[in-house]
Amino acid sequence: MIWKKERELIFDTHTHYDDKQYDEDRDELLTALKDKGVGMLVNNSYNIASSKESIGLARRYPFIRAAVGIHPENADEYDKGSIDVLRELAKEREVLAIGEIGLDYHFDDNPSKDIQLECFRAQLDLALEMDMPVVIHSRDAAADTMDILKDAYTKGLICDVHCYSYSPEQALEYVKMGFYIGVGGVVTFKNSKKLKETVRQIPLQRILLETDCPYMAPVPFRGSRNSSELLSYVAEEIAAIKGVDKEEVIRVTYDNACDFYRIEK
Repeated sequence: MIWKKERELIFDTHTHYDDKQYDEDRDELLTALKDKGVGMLVNNSYNIASSKESIGLARRYPFIRAAVGIHPENADEYDKGSIDVLRELAKEREVLAIGEIGLDYHFDDNPSKDIQLECFRAQLDLALEMDMPVVIHSRDAAADTMDILKDAYTKGLICDVHCYSYSPEQALEYVKMGFYIGVGGVVTFKNSKKLKETVRQIPLQRILLETDCPYMAPVPFRGSRNSSELLSYVAEEIAAIKGVDKEEVIRVTYDNACDFYRIEK
């Protein structure tokens, strides 16, 4: 499938428009996005039900595509049957990636590390089987994530390390493996010195713009419901850090997203 880009538009690589926060105005918001500078977006999923909803959104809106997967906070839903379901869902034409998947050790009530690791590895194996890129969630799990992804890299897997929160040095390791780094509203926060430095050090050609909406709204909307139209603020901050025009950030990250999701430009 080929999408034609009429002008420089933003590609939001990571959204959650199936979230209940959009129940009252979802269609109005989504249909207005192109006029507000957004050309494409990928809706990422957190379990089987969300994966089906993401595909449903992609069938209703021609500029939306889906990623399917089980989020680490939902890893206790994982079993062989769920992988079989994901395999069938991943065959749908609207699905471009497996995601978001990974590890999250932040909260004590999250599924156990053992369950998360098993779920993560099974979905990476599925991505390799399906020859699909992967969207990675990693929170307070830097070492385990790096070890697992280094192994996946040797098998040919390509990943987007979504909502990047670790050191610039680790980001450079991922870049060396040909991975992409997802950057969203957090980069506009005053206290995000580590992420700003990461953006400064890695090539623009390895950055993906993302909202993670409805979360992580950029300044000056921090704390409110996020949406793809606000990515212009993220692009502006990245441009200031890199010393380039905002339009160049939008253009290059659009091309990056097409490369990662294997969309013909």
